[in-house]
Amino acid sequence: MDMGMTGTQRLTLALAGLIGAVGVMAAAAASHAGESRNLSAIASICLAHGPALLALALLSRRPWLSRAGLLLAAGTAVFVADLGMREWQGHSLFPMAAPIGGAAMILAWLLLAFAAIVVRRHKSGSF
Repeated sequence: MDMGMTGTQRLTLALAGLIGAVGVMAAAAASHAGESRNLSAIASICLAHGPALLALALLSRRPWLSRAGLLLAAGTAVFVADLGMREWQGHSLFPMAAPIGGAAMILAWLLLAFAAIVVRRHKSGSF
């Protein structure tokens, strides 16, 4: 089931699926665990970024957008892993994990804007 996708697209699609699944599980856990800011934040972040990753995986073969997708996936994974560790283990994933993950997510969104506004199409039509 190649679907004519690049390796980066398949990886981004797989990460979109995993991040989406984590979002649904976190939402379910938050509804049963009472007042958990961490679980609610994990659900919100994953359920917002999972669909964005899905779109990036399916709609673009452009290098800048692929890079943005991978950065968005990595930032999301680090951020929610840190919140999960704080929730269940009582300590962070590593020092500054949440700010690093959050900064990566912000940078990825800015990279998307950069690619759309600044990067010019080459002969191949790629960003």
